[in-house]
Amino acid sequence: MTEPEPKLVPVQIGEKRGCPEDEEEDALSKRPRVESDHENGDTPHRVNEEEPEGEASNGEEDGETFADMMKHGLTEVDVGILKYVSDHEGFSGILKERYSDFVVHEISKQGKIVHLDDLSTPAEVQEVPEVPEQPQDSDVLTEEQKKQLGELQLFKNKEGNVSIEVVDDSKEKRTLVHKAIKTQYPGLETKTEEKEGRKFIVAYHAAGKKALAAPRKHFWPKNRGSFCHFVLYKENKDTMDAINVLSKFLRLRPNMFSYMGTKDKRAITVQEIAVLKITAERLAHLNKCLINLKLGNFCYKNHPLKLGELQGNHFTVVIRNISGTDAQVHQALTSLKQTGFINYYGMQRFGTTAVPTQQVGRAILKNDWKEVVDLILKPRPGEKEFLVRCREEWAKTQDPEAALKKLPNKRCVEGQLLRGLSMYGKKNIVTAFGLIPRNNRLMYIHSYQSVVWNTMVSRRIEAFGLKAVEGDLVLRGTTAHILSAEEAEKCSIHDIVMPLPGFDVIYPSHHVGKGYREMLSADGLDIDNMRHKVKDYSLAGAFRRIIIRPSDVSWEVIQYDDPRISLVHSDFEKLENKPAPVFNKEGKYRALRMEFSLPPSTYATMAIREVLKLDTSIKKQTQLNSTWYN
Repeated sequence: MTEPEPKLVPVQIGEKRGCPEDEEEDALSKRPRVESDHENGDTPHRVNEEEPEGEASNGEEDGETFADMMKHGLTEVDVGILKYVSDHEGFSGILKERYSDFVVHEISKQGKIVHLDDLSTPAEVQEVPEVPEQPQDSDVLTEEQKKQLGELQLFKNKEGNVSIEVVDDSKEKRTLVHKAIKTQYPGLETKTEEKEGRKFIVAYHAAGKKALAAPRKHFWPKNRGSFCHFVLYKENKDTMDAINVLSKFLRLRPNMFSYMGTKDKRAITVQEIAVLKITAERLAHLNKCLINLKLGNFCYKNHPLKLGELQGNHFTVVIRNISGTDAQVHQALTSLKQTGFINYYGMQRFGTTAVPTQQVGRAILKNDWKEVVDLILKPRPGEKEFLVRCREEWAKTQDPEAALKKLPNKRCVEGQLLRGLSMYGKKNIVTAFGLIPRNNRLMYIHSYQSVVWNTMVSRRIEAFGLKAVEGDLVLRGTTAHILSAEEAEKCSIHDIVMPLPGFDVIYPSHHVGKGYREMLSADGLDIDNMRHKVKDYSLAGAFRRIIIRPSDVSWEVIQYDDPRISLVHSDFEKLENKPAPVFNKEGKYRALRMEFSLPPSTYATMAIREVLKLDTSIKKQTQLNSTWYN
């Protein structure tokens, strides 16, 4: 867990690791993992593939390759991110130079910021056995029978069962015996058998000796909540990778875990997770084995977690090597606190390669499946060698099996698509494409919606600035309403929403609303017919606020000498009683450390963009990093 950056040794998903309780690891499920919609600036990752920002930190050997790839990446202008709300002068700085410069704490639905601050397990509440309704219940078993049943419960009985003859053969007496055994000896089952005209109650273990090897499956106290909730602290690992690691160690399916939102990879993040019928002791035991992960704050509850239940996330962000004066910083952060920022979909939404995800999304919506395959599989500059070979093979032969053989990891998007084409043929592309996990497929069309939204919001800000106008939309409950001129006078820019295109939304009645129709028409789409032949790709649309004002905004400019030190005191460091970072007021480097809270589905990078007035794309940030280091 100690952070010797930039080189890290994370647990690989397919790697075997020893842990006292888990010496024999089961193979990973072959079911493709499905990732959820990402919130607060989290990247929609490709299946089992590293987030590009994470690749940048994997050490010097990959630096040139990554920089080369980013020469062909997107910039903000490419995805409609054009405007700012404030008029302060921007300044330069480097975002996420180290993953510890970006710290995210989930905000629970009760409004509490989630922290890892307790590694202990909850005291076990002793279950009080149900008091039998009839007092003679406790006397139906003899001392000898109790001894035999106790030995059977602990697997000390060689027979594997205990037979108790019912002399007084009445249904009431048999019921009392059945009840006494099950109440006093949890884990045992009973049945009635007749032998030579005599009736016996036979006690036995329902699942044989495996009942002790995996007690979670057979005995869970009734007074304990079925779900163990815990806080997951992770460094430089995305949420699904972390859950896959925990699943492997605990020999569970990943879908046994639930969470309220996924978090960034290249960051330190703290969030709540719930898992079904796994004890806090088993989870706490994993802390001895895990790298870059820590579990704590255990408690039992009767419910899982649901996506989107969180109130938001609290961010602590360090921007290094800033050029702005203290006055510029103060003006920029004051504006962020008072006015906010344009709620653009951030660069993470659109991928990082020369073929942006929104182009694939547009082809899906147009039902142009040949174009979908071409966009995903065609050669592109600046990629890893095995992907280059795979794409070249496909371009040359159009043979999915031959191209698939060039891939060492067949669970990436390209591998899933090629496997589908191999199984179903090139005439069944829709079915073949379905082998890619659903959320990864939907990522493409959501990406297209996001580009349209960004572009239209830029036009709206350009045309009308930061005031509500006639024809704008506001939400009344869950229903959108078009403002009259009189109503607009009483509304704030913070009330205004804009639609993501779909069949279940309305559009502004001013000229920006007409821009939606023009943009979709230019892309070969009919805004009046957003239902797709494949139900999954039918877009209902949604409404999104155009300006977000962060809460709990604070900041300070700090100076330091060593660029390798962390400038944020993490939860784990506090648990380890490590000292907080000390800053030298005369240090040669300056950094801005800022904190703020955002609601779900907003991008922290867009708030930072408003402060710096700087392109937040990886392409531009890579150029900044290269300039500083060189």
